[in-house]
Amino acid sequence: MTAVEVAVRESAALGEGPTWDPATGRLIWVDILGSRIHTYEPGSGRRTVLATEQHVGAAKPRAGGGLVANLRDGVALYNADGAFSWLVRDSVPGRRGNDAAVAPDGSLWAGTMRYDERTGGGNLSRIAPDGTATELFPAVSVSNGTGWSPDGSLVYYIDSPTRRIDVCRMDGQLPVDRRPFATIEEGVGFPDGLTVDADGCVWVALWDGAQLRRYTPAGDLDCTLDLPVRRPTACTFGGPGLRDLYISTARTGLARPHPLSGSLLVAPDAGEGLPGVAFGS
Repeated sequence: MTAVEVAVRESAALGEGPTWDPATGRLIWVDILGSRIHTYEPGSGRRTVLATEQHVGAAKPRAGGGLVANLRDGVALYNADGAFSWLVRDSVPGRRGNDAAVAPDGSLWAGTMRYDERTGGGNLSRIAPDGTATELFPAVSVSNGTGWSPDGSLVYYIDSPTRRIDVCRMDGQLPVDRRPFATIEEGVGFPDGLTVDADGCVWVALWDGAQLRRYTPAGDLDCTLDLPVRRPTACTFGGPGLRDLYISTARTGLARPHPLSGSLLVAPDAGEGLPGVAFGS
């Protein structure tokens, strides 16, 4: 496995959700607690930072430009010129948006969680481009990684405190037959964000585990990537040929964080990712 390098040195409190935008050749990621949406262009090194008025759990590219964001009080749209509008406003005291992913059909699967991480205090919903919201999984605790198999027939999902990656069969636009795919053993961290590669393998970041893991489509542990930081949060493939594995990290809650905690890391030529889908495409 290739060595890990620093893509963007940053001190994000809770870096999350790296997403490759092929239309612009840039990586999008967020600092949830810092209320910031970051972008990074590997080719030029150019960066941008967009301040949000609320904690932002995820930001994904929209078809035609702009972003869709999973905020504290719902899902919102940013136009390419920065203009803001609510798509779905669903404010629940003590709850915020967390990780999200764009499905093959162009919908956003947006998760929520309680700030106090109370059991069953969050959910996962499907948000259509017209704003229609369909609750998929009620009563989850910390809604996190979501990703689809290469043929779109399966969806993987993480509710972090369960220590499981679950898998469902897709029945049209909805997940069915949810079952455990892989379980993270005690003492090695909690599963957080995930990505699926071109081989159908699932990469997962282990919060408090200082590691990424790759599981085969059969659910077997295939390889690990050790990291210098304790709290990796999510990963995605990007760059030329979708071969570079980008990793977001966090420093929140650590008394003595590593100097790279909160930075965006990259493992060059770590594999091959799947092309992403823009919201509304």
